[in-house]
Amino acid sequence: MMERSIQAAVALDGVRDRERIEAIVLRLEGIEVAGMMDSGFNGLGDVAEPEADVLVLACGEEATDPPANVQAAVANRPDRPVVVLFDSAPNGFVNKMFEVGAEDIFALPASADADWQLVTDQLAFTIQKAVARKSRAVSAAGLEGSRMICVLGPKGGSGKTLTAANLAVALAADGQRVVAVDLDLQFGDLGLAMGLQPRQTIFDLARSSGSLDSEKVEGYLARHVSGVGVLLAPTRPDHASAVSVDFLRELYPALRGMSDYVIVDTPTGFTAEVISAIDASSDVCMVSALDTLALKNTKLGLETLALMGYEQERVKLVLNRADSNVGLSGEAAATVVGRHPDVLVPSHRDVVRAINSGTPVALSPSGSGAGLAFQHLARIYAPVAAQTNGTTRNRGLFSWRRHG
Repeated sequence: MMERSIQAAVALDGVRDRERIEAIVLRLEGIEVAGMMDSGFNGLGDVAEPEADVLVLACGEEATDPPANVQAAVANRPDRPVVVLFDSAPNGFVNKMFEVGAEDIFALPASADADWQLVTDQLAFTIQKAVARKSRAVSAAGLEGSRMICVLGPKGGSGKTLTAANLAVALAADGQRVVAVDLDLQFGDLGLAMGLQPRQTIFDLARSSGSLDSEKVEGYLARHVSGVGVLLAPTRPDHASAVSVDFLRELYPALRGMSDYVIVDTPTGFTAEVISAIDASSDVCMVSALDTLALKNTKLGLETLALMGYEQERVKLVLNRADSNVGLSGEAAATVVGRHPDVLVPSHRDVVRAINSGTPVALSPSGSGAGLAFQHLARIYAPVAAQTNGTTRNRGLFSWRRHG
């Protein structure tokens, strides 16, 4: 199933060159114009408002009162972002637009020689970002106390699935209600890493009839001995196409409604499914390893999150195999990535043994450094649980100075 296009309502306020605006907004990739009107709506005039995901307000030189129009639109539909277009504006215009609630502002080039294909691409990205930010804000407001952690690994083999599995069981061991989702729809290994048999998968849930709710989703979860409920990846790569982005957008609120933490293990790359998970998440856990290819891709991944408007303070960085003697120092790795990791996971033979046995190393009674590091990662996300579960787990704190 194809992802639904963003529906945009376009209001024109004092715009002389209507044809130019139409030529731009009607060519936006992934965005469909639900309605276009002069003098707008929601305080811009008495025209009935079309259903839309975003309001695009195009302001010209003869605009009446753009701040009042934006303020009225935001008051009428707080859940819908407003993006303002303008080609000329008085001093203070941009700041005023943000003050009254505009989600984003886009300046149209004044020159007729501008690269208009580039302009439309940039505007489409601006609108998509605005919708994504507003969607995250609305979701977070309705799901306070429930966190969704999207585990990203821009390079394969960096330990993303290892991290997702161990974070999930470590949170469960601290008394949290945890659901994990394997979003690597073609080659997901989260079930294998946790020793679970795929009786029912996300493919079966996507093909089931009726609406999604927590009670229904519960029936499709595999239960790990730690108590983590796991929504497994399809057993065959050709089943991946049955899991649409629209389905995932409906799924995540149901999962957050039934748990304290939702851990999403993702495939490599920023696919449509991964972007939808990032949009719905409260946190991102970026996973890398101590090699130049992984670190380079991690840097690009962090930059991509910034371009998407994802606040960097909500991104934690995990470095796997952090003490490996591979000719690359910890400080050099931090320089490449642009920040120090929040958690360092050392190499240990218990990690491989745990993967082969399907028992996450965070549950290992041996107290290996890797297991303790994943326990520390869990306490970063659940500090209250850490304060009430004794003090011996403090051995899991790995400082950058120690391993760098």
